[in-house]
This record gives sequence, structure tokens and C-alpha cells, in this order.
Amino acid sequence: MANSIFMDLFKRYPMLQELEEEIYKAYDTLCYCYENGGKVLICGNGGSAADAGHMTAELMKGFLLPRKLQKTDVNNFSVADYSIAQRLQYGLPAISLSAQCELMTAISNDNGADMVFAQQVFGYAKPNDVFIGFSTSGNSLNVVQAAKTAKALQLPCIVFTGNNGGTLKTLADAKLCVPENMTYKIQELHLPIYHALCIAIEKRFFNN
Repeated sequence: MANSIFMDLFKRYPMLQELEEEIYKAYDTLCYCYENGGKVLICGNGGSAADAGHMTAELMKGFLLPRKLQKTDVNNFSVADYSIAQRLQYGLPAISLSAQCELMTAISNDNGADMVFAQQVFGYAKPNDVFIGFSTSGNSLNVVQAAKTAKALQLPCIVFTGNNGGTLKTLADAKLCVPENMTYKIQELHLPIYHALCIAIEKRFFNN
């Protein structure tokens, strides 16, 4: 099932074919996470923060599939309101660390701006979680510190970077270093990769 999705990705973006092995590593890592009750912690700065939020949104609710609740879960709403259950969807747990404004400013003020994501990783991380870091240079210090924290906690790391990969490449289990060097071109190639990953993972868990 995932094969056809990734083959379509490579057909539309031939330059990403060179990342096939790493994309499958990312897919397998995320599937293992969700099969074992984990969640995904995602971060980035600026446009990459938007990508972190975007990917979180695709995971946390229906993307291409409806993800309707099963009867057993609907029945749990008999003491509340069935209409809520009819509008809820199953989520693949994910947190955008870039969206925690109040927490980020507190950490920045008390511990330093480079620690805004590392502190969250340390606070949120549980066994079977996965860390995803977006950085077009691969050297964004706050993302690097978070990746190092994730590694210390034995979380697998998936990184989205540019051609060089930077420091993040050395910390990653799956290295999605797209073949571009300009920031906006790198970001343009990150989006179709994480869309394809989200589609493949959704079909893996919700196709029936």
C-alpha cells in the first residue's frame, strides 16, 4: 500500500527518488511508534514551524480517510452525547512543539532560547515516541538540542533538512535531506514528503 503512494511521490518529484530508502525508514519508524502506543513530537522554526504544525494536523485528524469511531467507542458516549461521537475522528497522536507559545517563552526566559524544544521533548517523551525536527540548514540550535535530548532518551529521530544536512544529519535515524540548498526550495520539497508519509500511515491504520 505504501509502495504506490511513494512511487507516486517519486513520479511527481523525481529528485526525491534518491531519498527512497530514508523515506521508507521514516515510514517504518512512524508505524512502529503508532503500533506501540507512541506519539510524535515535531518542531521547527519560522516556515519549518508551519510545517511542524501542518504535519501535526494531518496526523491528528482525518486526512484523506474519514477515521470514524467504531461502535464500541461510540457507545461510550451514551452517558454524554452521541452527536459528539459522530463528529469525532481517530487521531494519530502528535504534538507540534513550535505551537506552545506560553511554554516556549517561559523556557526561553528561564533556560535560554536554544532549549525551547529540548525542554518539551524531555517533558513529553515516553517510550515508543518519535522526534521529528525540521531545519532547512540542519543547524538550527534549538532543533539540534531537541534532537540530542531525544537521542539521550532513546527516541528515534527523523529530520527534514536541505542538501547538506548539517548537524541534524549526524543525529538522525531517518535523514530526509532534500536535494536543494535555498530555504524556500527546501521547504517546497519537505511538504510532499510529509504529505506522502501521512497518507501512507493513515492508510496503514484506517483503510478499513
